[in-house]
Formats: sequence, C-alpha cells, structure tokens
Amino acid sequence: MAAVKDAVKDAVKESLVGTTVEPSLSRQSKATFDKYARHHDEGDSYMTEEDFVDAIAPAGEDYHKIKREQYAILYRVADRKRTGKVNIHDWSNFENLLSKPDAEYDIAFRLFDEDGTGTIKYDQFQKLYNMNKGPESIPFDWNSEWASLYIGGKKHRHDMTYPQFCQMLRGLQGERIRQAFHLFDKDGDGYIEPEDFQRIILETARHKLSDHLLDNLHTLCNISAGSKISYANVRAFQNIIREMDLVDLIIQNAVQKSDDGKITRTDFLNEAARLTRFSLFTPMEADILFHFAGLDAPSGRLSIQDFSKVLDASWQSAYKFGEDALGKVEETTTRAKKILHGVLESAHHFALGSIAGAFGAFMVYPIDLVKTRMQNQRSARVGQVLYTNSIDCAKKVFRNEGLRGFYSGVLPQLIGVAPEKAIKLTVNDLVRGHFSEKSSGKIWWPYELLAGGSAGACQVIFTNPLEIVKIRLQIQGEVAKNVEGATRRSAMWIVRNLGLVGLYKGASACLLRDVPFSAIYFPSYNHLKRDLFGESPNKKLGVVQLLTAGAIAGMPAAYLTTPCDVIKTRLQVEARKGETSYTSLRHCARTIWREEGFRAFFKGGPARILRSSPQFGFTLAAYEVLQKALPMPGSEEALRHPTGHVEPTVGLHAAKAPLPYLRSRNALKIILDLDESFGKPAAPSKVKGWLSLSGLTKAKA
Repeated sequence: MAAVKDAVKDAVKESLVGTTVEPSLSRQSKATFDKYARHHDEGDSYMTEEDFVDAIAPAGEDYHKIKREQYAILYRVADRKRTGKVNIHDWSNFENLLSKPDAEYDIAFRLFDEDGTGTIKYDQFQKLYNMNKGPESIPFDWNSEWASLYIGGKKHRHDMTYPQFCQMLRGLQGERIRQAFHLFDKDGDGYIEPEDFQRIILETARHKLSDHLLDNLHTLCNISAGSKISYANVRAFQNIIREMDLVDLIIQNAVQKSDDGKITRTDFLNEAARLTRFSLFTPMEADILFHFAGLDAPSGRLSIQDFSKVLDASWQSAYKFGEDALGKVEETTTRAKKILHGVLESAHHFALGSIAGAFGAFMVYPIDLVKTRMQNQRSARVGQVLYTNSIDCAKKVFRNEGLRGFYSGVLPQLIGVAPEKAIKLTVNDLVRGHFSEKSSGKIWWPYELLAGGSAGACQVIFTNPLEIVKIRLQIQGEVAKNVEGATRRSAMWIVRNLGLVGLYKGASACLLRDVPFSAIYFPSYNHLKRDLFGESPNKKLGVVQLLTAGAIAGMPAAYLTTPCDVIKTRLQVEARKGETSYTSLRHCARTIWREEGFRAFFKGGPARILRSSPQFGFTLAAYEVLQKALPMPGSEEALRHPTGHVEPTVGLHAAKAPLPYLRSRNALKIILDLDESFGKPAAPSKVKGWLSLSGLTKAKA
C-alpha cells in the first residue's frame, strides 16, 4: 500500500513540477530496441546480428551501392564483449557513439581495436585485413614506403593511435590506386589497359560512384590520342572524385550565371578560379569531368542533369519506364498523404484548443465580469460612480446578484471561446511551425511576432460577436438592479436584435486589441518556458511551470492593450439614457479623453491582468497537457523508421535520412576504402560477413 502511495505521489509531483530526462537513451532509440530485440521470460532482451541489421538498415532503403548485409560489420562494433548478443546497454553505447561528430572514423577505429586499448597493433590489423578482404582483391603491399610512414618499417613497427589511423585511412584509397596501377603496368611505360583501370576503380571506389561512371570507366582512354590510360589520367580522375562536393558547388554557381542553364568547360574553369584559392582544377581534370558528363550530350554545353549522372552517387542507369512511373505514383501518393495529414493535424490542434480555451475562460469568468463592469463606468463624478475599484465591484456583484451573478453570460462565452481560442492556438502553431528551423525548432523573433499577430487577427472572426453578446449580458445584471422595470434579455434575443452587422460593431477596436495582445503574448510565453524554466528536449515542464509562464506572459500583453479594450467595450455596450453614443473608434477615443481623461483608458486594467493573465495560463497549460495526453495519432510512428534520401543530392541538398543512419552509412564507406569486399558473405558458404580475432580464437579452442 505504501508503495502505491509513493508511486501516486511521484506521478502527481512529476505532473505538477515537470521532470528532467537524462539524455542516455532517447525514447525513439528505446522503442527501436524494443521492437527488434528478442525478449525472454527471464526479462533478458538482446539483439542478434540479424536483429541489429534490421534495426539500423531498414528494408525500404536503397542498398545498391553498399549491400544491406555489409551493415553487419557495425554489429562487431556494438558487440564490444563479443558475446554474440547486443543488450540495451550496448545499443545505448552504439547510439551514443553515432552522435559523436567524428563517429564515422571512430567506428572504423573500434572495428580494428578489438581489445579496446585505444591503439591498433600492426599484427592485429594485418590479420584482420587478410581475414576479411576478398579472395580476388588486388593485392596491397603493407610493407611499402607509404605504409611505413604510418606503421613504421619492418624492423620498427609501432601501434597506431586514433589520429594516425584516421589520417592513414584518408590517404589509403590513393595509395591503393597507385599500387594497383604499378601492378598492371607490366611494361613500366606508365600506361595500362582500359579494362585494368576499370577493375582498379571498381575495387577501390565502387561504393562511392554512380552507375553512369562505373559503366563507362573504360572510355577514359578516349580523352587522349592513344588507346591506353596513363597514370596522369588515373590521378586526374581520382582528384575529381575526391573533390565531388567542390565540383558540385562550382557547377551550381556557373549554371546560375548561364542564360540557358548550360555551361562549357571554359565556364567551369572560370568559375573555379573565382571560388577556390588552392584547389584549382587542371585542364585534364576538367576534360575528364566533361567527358563523363557529356557522353549523352556531345555538344560541349552541359546542364545540371548531365552532371548529376557523375556527381550523384545514388544515380542509377537501369531505370525502366515502369519503375519511373511507379516512383511518380508513390510521390503523388506521398504528397496526398502529407496534405491529408496536414488537414488532420490542424483539426487536432483545433479540437484541443477548443477544450483548453473553454477551460481557461470558465476559470476566470468572474474576473472578466468585474473587468467589464469597471470599464463601462462613464461618469467622472463621485456621486454617480457605482464602483470605487475592482474589489468593491466584486463585493457588490456578490451582494446584489449572488454567486450566479459572477457567471452571467457564461454559456455563450464558453460556446464562443472554444473556436476563438482554438483558431488562435492553431494559427500560431501553423505560422510558427512554417518559419521555424526543422532541425532545432529555432525561430527569428520577427517571425514570432508575425505568428502571434496573425493568430490574434484570425480570432476576431469569433471574438467580436462573442464579446458583444457577453458584455451586454454582463451589464444587464447591473442595469436590472439600478433601473426599475428593466427586463433581462437572453443571448439569442441579443443576437437577433443586433443582426449580422451589429454583431461586428467595434470590430476595428477588437482587431486593434487582439493583434498586439497575441504578438506580445505568444513570443513571451515561449521565451519564458525556454529561458526562465529551461525547457529542452530532455526537460519537460510540469503544469505549475506552464501555468506560471502563461500567467507572467499575459501581464504585459493584457495591460498594454487595455486602452483598446476600453474603447471596444464602450462601442459594444448599449448606451443608456443620457449617455453619449459613440459613432466610431476615433470618436470614442476622443470623447473618453475629453470627458474622463487619460486614466479612463486604463479602467479595469488590474482586473484585465487578473483575468487575462491566469486565463491564458490555464488555456496554454491545458493545451500543452492535452497535446501530451492526446497526441496526434501516427505522429510518433512516423519517426520510427529512417526514410528519405540517404545520399546528399546534386546542388548540395542535404540527405533527409536521420543523422545516425547517415553516419552508419558513411562509416561503412570509410571501412570499404580498405577493401570493397569487407562484410560480404563468403558465398557459397554461410560464413558471417566479418571475421574477428576473438571468434577465431574461440574456434581454435
């Protein structure tokens, strides 16, 4: 029983004051582990190699460059204890590793540092390399002069530290190509056959290049007079593929300056001279780029589409008409789903905003009634003043009309305030979401003001009719007490009597009040949550913090817009006998200034703060609590699987897949620079894709 009480106590405390979540393992990561792990009755959960690959390499992605089974290499990094099982702690460590800025190189280092000592021993590295390279791979001499610079000569081998290993990998591809060229240059004349060049590139860079390049490698010999390929050609080709991102930037700039969207070799070299300091491209490098990009367009003037076949590693040459049509159908379907989801999301926001708005209005309605009574006092002479201040007004309402008097006109208020607050909250969310950065959620402050102001402007459609009916219902209790024979009117009578045009009397003043109010309120509320209470992805605020932030933000917003509220009230209240009738917003403002002075514009200001401040505190707190309690169906499921472009596209457009998945893929690119066959099952045997020294030791034992 005591345990139940403690659990309830903790739950209530967490709801009220919020909670801070340690960033050890995100909810999404834990959900992924729970989905793919194997669960046993003893409470033990773990992933096998197959489960791990399913978790980090979803079946729906494009694996025509790096095969899906090669992702099993990363399992050896996650399974640090070499037990053949990855538990929740191993998965958490691997996810944390992927969040590091140098995750790609760190993963490659840990793959060879099997003992976890922080260094890689040459003998251990050599054995792992030989065990996992392809049987038909072009041989690489680890005793070469280049290799000895990183690992020492035969008699003076030394361990590689992490920085040394990273730099070795950085230059490894170039050395592999150089050694392979010497191997095939049997005559020693500096030339090799096109077929040999094709084999070299396929074994060293297949996982990084487009199908168009790979299919046409043998044509490189055509850029010169002979039928063979020189070492200069090979080196120039390697420089181009190393500088693909820079080439992309130069092409984009050059194409933007072209009238027809096409450029020549001269345009490319001129733009390269403008953009680069030290990475100037040689004439041969430019020739190679335009050769491969212009195979289908021999005119010499090439477009972005021509270059994309070279620059975009995900470009495939084997597209059939049916596959292309299917892709367009899927694209159209996805667009339709996005539109439908947007409509449903708006409806969801609207429904939650309606409930939250009605709740907030009901909680502060008595204060709103006092505020209205105070603002409607027109006489400056003491003998004709009904209420001396807001507290006096509240006392007299209770004495003369009872507790029910504080809720005069509450029903139409609740009916009207639901769509009013709903449209305000929905519009603010939509405009704010449109201008916010998708990754960080940050927004420029003028856009915050625009979002709030837009929300305030849209709500007037519902606010003005609601306000005029509510005010007249609130005032008639006062009239009935002081004027004999005065009859009480219902909300429907007031609506019929005013008509459609009459319901929007004072709309300009209402607009003048609601736009600045929302423009002040919403940015203040969001900054208070983030800057004062420290809201973050790892810290969720409780109801108390949300209420406090909403209440504080409402104070300046309510008081600074009180003059507009006074004018609106005067325009919308039915004038009594002997009182001035206002004809317009300007006439009303002038008359109040002339007859009652500047202080009259702030009548009911304290009551307005007491009403608006807690009302929006209750409304926003209820809205956020409802969003957490009743989330948009499917909103979290969409984040479950990484989908989208796994390669950056032409134009330096970032890849859309989640960063951990991209880093896993990039780590494999670095590892495969050692040997393109790493991680591939040794068919026809069912030997696992990556062999470790610990596994070999166990097998011998």
